[in-house]
Amino acid sequence: MSLIEQAAQRLEQLRQLGVDIPDSSDEGVVQSKSGQEHTSERSEERRPSAKSAEHVALQSPEMVMSRRIELDLDVLSEAGIIRPNAPRSQLADEYRVVKRPLIDNAMGKGAARIKDGNLIMVTSALPGEGKTFTAANLAMSIAMELDNTVMLVDADVARPNLLKVLGLPPTLGLLDVLVDETIQLPQVLLRTNVEKLTILPSGTQHPRATELLASEAMARLLEDMASRYADRIIIFDSPPLLVTTEARTLASHMGQVVIVVKAEGTTHSDVKQALATLEACPIKLMLLNQVNKATQGGYGYGYGYGYGNVNKE
Repeated sequence: MSLIEQAAQRLEQLRQLGVDIPDSSDEGVVQSKSGQEHTSERSEERRPSAKSAEHVALQSPEMVMSRRIELDLDVLSEAGIIRPNAPRSQLADEYRVVKRPLIDNAMGKGAARIKDGNLIMVTSALPGEGKTFTAANLAMSIAMELDNTVMLVDADVARPNLLKVLGLPPTLGLLDVLVDETIQLPQVLLRTNVEKLTILPSGTQHPRATELLASEAMARLLEDMASRYADRIIIFDSPPLLVTTEARTLASHMGQVVIVVKAEGTTHSDVKQALATLEACPIKLMLLNQVNKATQGGYGYGYGYGYGNVNKE
C-alpha cells in the first residue's frame, strides 16, 4: 500500500473516531479577520498536498485528541448514579467507604505495595448482581478525588452494557485497539464533562474476544495503562466469573478485584466458587449489593475483605 493510500485509510479512520477533518469542499473558502468568508481565486495553491494529508493521517496518536462527550448527569442521577458535586447522600457516603481502601492500595499507601494496584476489576459470580452499576458509581466517586483521575473501561466484551447505562451509543474501543494496530488507545478514549473521568468502550464485537483479552497485545496494553499516569486509577467492568472465561483471564492482570454479591440472591457456594477463580489476584474485596435496609444496614470489615452496602441493580 502506498503512502497516499495509507494516508487516505488513516483519514477515514480518524473521521470514524469523530476527529474533525476539514472537507475538501471548503478548500476555496478563507476566513477574514472580520469573520466574513471570501472565495479564493487561487484555491489550488492552498489545496492540501498528498504529503500534508499524510502528515495529518499518520501523526502520533498522542497528537489526536480523544473525543469529548457529554454525560446527562441529571438522567444518571435519577438512575442512581452518583453525581459529582451533588449534596451528600447515603449512596455517595457508602461509596466513599468502598473506595478508600481501593485508592490507598492503588497509590501504594497500604501495608505493602501492590503490583498494578491501580488496575481494579469489578465483577460478580453471576449476571444481575449489580457490577456495572457498582463500577460506574465507583468511578464517579473516585473522580471526585482531588489527587486522582479515573478511567472506566467496559471490559464485558461479550455483553457490553456500560455505555447503555451511561446513555451513550456504541463506538470503537478496547477490542478495536487490540485488533487493529493502527488504532491507538488515545483515539478511542471518551473524555467526559466529569473533569477527571474518561471512558474506554468495549468496542466492536469480535468472535475471539476471549483470546484477545488473553493476548500479548492485551498484556502490553494493560502494562502501558497501569504505568502511563501515576495518578490514574482504572476501573474495569468485567464479565461475571462463573458465566464466561474472560473475567478470569482479565483478573490475572489485576492488582485488585471487587466482587459484587447480591444480598439474599447469590448463594454461598457461588461466592465460594467465584473466589476460587481469583487465586492469583493479591487483593479481593466483596461488596454486598441490594441490601434490604429494613433488616440490615451499615458497614462491616473483617478478615481482609471490605463490605459495603448499596442498593441498585
